Amino acid sequence: MHRRHFLKGAAAMAALPVSAASGRSLILLSEAEAAQLKPGPGIASRAAEAMKAGPWSVAYHRPKGSLTAAGPNDFFSEGPYWWPNPNNPNGPYIRRDGVVNPDRFIENDRDLGRMSETVMSLGLAAYFLKDEAAARRAWEVARIWFVDPKTRMNPNLEFGQAIRGVTPGRGIGIIDTRSLIWCAQGLAFLEARFNDPAISKQTRSWFAAYLDWLINSQKGKDEARHGNNHSTWWAAQVAAYALYAGNPKAGQRVYSFYESDLVPRQLMPDGSAPHEEARTRALSYSIMNLDGFALLCRMAKRQGRDLWSFRTKDGAGVLRSLEYLAPYIADPLKWSRPQITPVGRSRGYCLGLAGMDTGRPEWVRLQRGFGIGGGAWGSLLGMVLEQWQN
Repeated sequence: MHRRHFLKGAAAMAALPVSAASGRSLILLSEAEAAQLKPGPGIASRAAEAMKAGPWSVAYHRPKGSLTAAGPNDFFSEGPYWWPNPNNPNGPYIRRDGVVNPDRFIENDRDLGRMSETVMSLGLAAYFLKDEAAARRAWEVARIWFVDPKTRMNPNLEFGQAIRGVTPGRGIGIIDTRSLIWCAQGLAFLEARFNDPAISKQTRSWFAAYLDWLINSQKGKDEARHGNNHSTWWAAQVAAYALYAGNPKAGQRVYSFYESDLVPRQLMPDGSAPHEEARTRALSYSIMNLDGFALLCRMAKRQGRDLWSFRTKDGAGVLRSLEYLAPYIADPLKWSRPQITPVGRSRGYCLGLAGMDTGRPEWVRLQRGFGIGGGAWGSLLGMVLEQWQN
């Protein structure tokens, strides 16, 4: 059955004109921007590796024993900073902020990341290299994760970041699905070149259902109100999935939430983010938080809404926070607050996105100087940065 379905999808793609998806959102790019980009050599090599990877499913790896009540199609993860209590080894876990427990269940989280990376890698090859084989493989990977009843992930995070002996899942677990932003970006590229209408329709339905859960479930509401990087990344996910699922009203509401809640609750007039600076990895979390803000601002700008320049009455805003953090991103040794693990050469991407969108070449130069994280997103952002500077 699966083989027949795949061949049917491949035939549909082959018959689809290249411009059939024109007018749909490319999530983090406009069509005009994408048309100017010159693909680097990393796209082909990464796609070649991705052709041999996967597929993945939450159903392939399940937690053992009575650890959780999650069903076979439910995403499950454990909080990374929770450990057995040395004074009560069989009791509830206790928290050690910033110290990752290597024995937690990570398989669903790991596979979600790998699936999203693969779909985006293949989507880049399909869009920029017109690689139809890459598109076919990407749609098959997406079908298994989002569509097939036996292997699809249920569109919720009811069992994300569980804590043994405490809770089967928390709203805070929603941050585990932020890699789906890259998956949605890859799917948008696929639809713009070699669409599979049947699978595309169902992946969009999946993202629409997950978007509804993010906005309306109790765990989604908890994450939105969390008040630190979790709220930022909740909002970035809502914005991206709204664009992919074709729900512009949800996107506009989250842009308003940025102005009414995210910036006022998190960012100070001096640019600091106290919730992040209270952590044991304060610089890492501050960068991660601004990465989420930057993605949100970039998506809003391409929908005609300028969030970059928004400031509260007392002067707090994302650009002020980037000005505050830029010297420490450039030289982490200057950072005097807690940072129990080293900050590597690749330090987020918020400066690059902000530099391009607000005309600050010094930030773009900084970004290019210390690089971008590996993977498909790094390849795409590298192309965008190069085109902008040229």
